[in-house]
Amino acid sequence: MTRAPHDLIPEAALAWHREGKGAALATVIETWGSAPRQAGSQLAVSGTGEMTGSVSGGCVEGAVITEALDALQDRKSRILTFGVSDETAFAAGLACGGTIRVLVEPVGEGAEALPETLLAQLTEARAEPRAAAIVTTPAPWTRTLVLPGADPATDARFKSDRSGMEDDGRFIAIHNPPLRLIVIGAVHIAQPLLTIARTCGYAPTLIDPRAAFGSEARFPGETILDDWPDEALAALKPDARTAIVTLTHDPKLDDPAIRFALTSPAFYLGCLGSTRTHAKRVDRLTQDGFTPDQIAKIHAPVGLDIGAKTPAEIAISVMAQITQTLRK
Repeated sequence: MTRAPHDLIPEAALAWHREGKGAALATVIETWGSAPRQAGSQLAVSGTGEMTGSVSGGCVEGAVITEALDALQDRKSRILTFGVSDETAFAAGLACGGTIRVLVEPVGEGAEALPETLLAQLTEARAEPRAAAIVTTPAPWTRTLVLPGADPATDARFKSDRSGMEDDGRFIAIHNPPLRLIVIGAVHIAQPLLTIARTCGYAPTLIDPRAAFGSEARFPGETILDDWPDEALAALKPDARTAIVTLTHDPKLDDPAIRFALTSPAFYLGCLGSTRTHAKRVDRLTQDGFTPDQIAKIHAPVGLDIGAKTPAEIAISVMAQITQTLRK
């Protein structure tokens, strides 16, 4: 399960530090109003001015980078507050009516710095991948790597996938494994859908036992499984951070995947096909013993109704519906 390049922010900070460039990590810890980035969003800055990630969508990055470079010099962590009432932040461009607090930490040596060993433990957990959190208490600065099952407050944030401040002053930065998208059917729509999904932070997998469809030439660089769909899904073990989409139009391929998906914890199941096609699908599932409540979990016809016509537009509508289901 490979993370998208834009999601490798702690990894970049650790690499820059180990290369001797120096690195600082900036993390949004609180937001109010219409701040553009949620708590947990990160920006890594190297001592040579390289950067990756974002804490504000661009509007206060300049000010944060300046503070990050200062932190590399004095080896002290700091918490910055930006908002429209703050003249410094307004000059940096945050005029959208929001306020954010940003934690800036130098990596490496120093009583207030983010220890290299702790950052390395985090990146190892992210690489496996498994859920992990960094729990930070400011002044005096303490940091702990916490895994699921060790702390009720952290467990609640793992489940909701939300970093944030606790009432006791701790900031919990959640690092869950990537969201997954499993697509059944290496059809034309799957090509833009996998690309869009990856841009949205999903780790996509394509399943199609038909070699002519699921070829490397048609899907360069993608993870492609040529097993029968239900067998492939059983091996992939979809969880509550998994979306599943069937695209083949062929009941011999789609139905085994749908039957498996309906009994899995996957948060989304969408199936391509017309209303008429879905009615026939419902009849088959009913005959197989699935209840109306189970069948109602299927999004069909798949995607939001935005008038999509082309494969790329349909892929956008599907990804929008997946996002809507996840976030709302």
